[in-house]
Amino acid sequence: MPDTSPGRKIAFAAFVRKALDDARAIRAWSGSEVSRRTGVSRQTINRWVRADWSSDPEAERVVAFCAGLGLNPSVAFGVLGWDTGAAGRPAPAAPPMDPDVEALLRRLVDPNVSDAEKFHIRETIRYLAYRPLLPSDRGSKRGKAV
Repeated sequence: MPDTSPGRKIAFAAFVRKALDDARAIRAWSGSEVSRRTGVSRQTINRWVRADWSSDPEAERVVAFCAGLGLNPSVAFGVLGWDTGAAGRPAPAAPPMDPDVEALLRRLVDPNVSDAEKFHIRETIRYLAYRPLLPSDRGSKRGKAV
């Protein structure tokens, strides 16, 4: 039987609230934007923030929320009291990273790079990550010569 103590609800509400505060402060996302990027409805997120839920949040929604905000879902699972260590399987190794992406990540953590430059890097990445596919990208995997 899952733990239904109010402390667990309050802890999860605090986790969600901090994630939303960080999204607003770091990414300048509104509640609607968080909902759009995570795929979790505003109503659900608001219920989580108010700790107003009678049954546990669906794991898929928690994972989607965390993934959309770049958070590790195991932290949320831990707050909810869900045993994440039961599987006993090691985490898969991360795929190799493109050298250009590595260079951008290094610039984002470099204290010698200005905040304005970091802002522009993030905005460009965000634009590229969420832009709609071009019609030429939909039909084939290989680009056609013009």
